[in-house]
This record gives sequence, C-alpha cells and structure tokens, in this order.
Amino acid sequence: MTDTNTPSLLPYEAWATRALRSVAVDALEHAAREGLPGEHHFYISFRTDHPGTSVPAFLKAKYPHEITIVIQHRFWDLKVDRVAQRFSVGLSFSGIPASLVVPFAALTAFQDPHAQFGLRFQPEYDGEEDAADLPPPETAATAAAEEDPAPAPQPQVVSLDAFRRKRD
Repeated sequence: MTDTNTPSLLPYEAWATRALRSVAVDALEHAAREGLPGEHHFYISFRTDHPGTSVPAFLKAKYPHEITIVIQHRFWDLKVDRVAQRFSVGLSFSGIPASLVVPFAALTAFQDPHAQFGLRFQPEYDGEEDAADLPPPETAATAAAEEDPAPAPQPQVVSLDAFRRKRD
C-alpha cells in the first residue's frame, strides 16, 4: 500500500506551471509573428518588482508591485526571446510611449477575453530573493494605455411614447 502523504521527489507543480506559462508565451510569439487575429487581445499581469523587469520610472512609481497591460491595437516591437526567457513590447500610456521588458517568470496572469481564456501564475524567483520577503501582489491595476478597449456601452431604456400616434 502506498502512503498518499509522501511528498513527491519530482517537481510536478513547477513543471505544470512552466507548461501553462508556455501557453502565454506561445500566444505572444504568435502575435509578434502574425499579429492578433480578429477580436483577440491579451491582458497580461506581471510583477514590476521582479528581477529583470524593465518598466519606465513613471510606471514603476504608479505600479510598484504589479501591473496589467493590454496588447490589442496600438503596440509595437513585440519580441519574444525564449533564450533570455522574456518578452518586450512598446505601448503608450496616456500618450507617452514606453518600452517594457518582462521576464516570463514575472507573469502573474494572462487572459484573452475574446476567447474567454485565462491563466494565473505565481511569479518564479531564482532563489536570490525569497517570495515570502516580497510584498503581496496588489489587485492587478490595468494600466491606462491607449490600446485599452473602451468600456462596453451600458444598455439604455428608450421610451416609445414619443413615436406613438396620438389619438384624438
């Protein structure tokens, strides 16, 4: 009989997380190579305080721990570097162009709302920093980038009384 409480000597959770993270990387590679088809777009959350992450100072000041960016209409120079284990992209934030470099290990979430697909991750650290020493992730704040979709219009109730024939 096997003991179900015996811890695994194999890092299955790390392997599964790495495999799921590669789905996000594959999607970014596709977008870099082919563009985004149809209405697909990505919400990508990542730790701005993760080693190797490069964001402009004005964004780092506003989002010191975590940020969510949108890859949709106005982005440029999207590059995925599997060897360096990171991606880079240019985006505009309130009209200010910015270049971001994000290690895959810094990702905390990936979503494609059009496909109703999403993944959540724990950031990975190289052992230089203990994740317990870092501040907890904030609620992911969506950066006010120009490529953010406009909010969906709210339904309106229209009275038809003005269009009805009045009876004498």
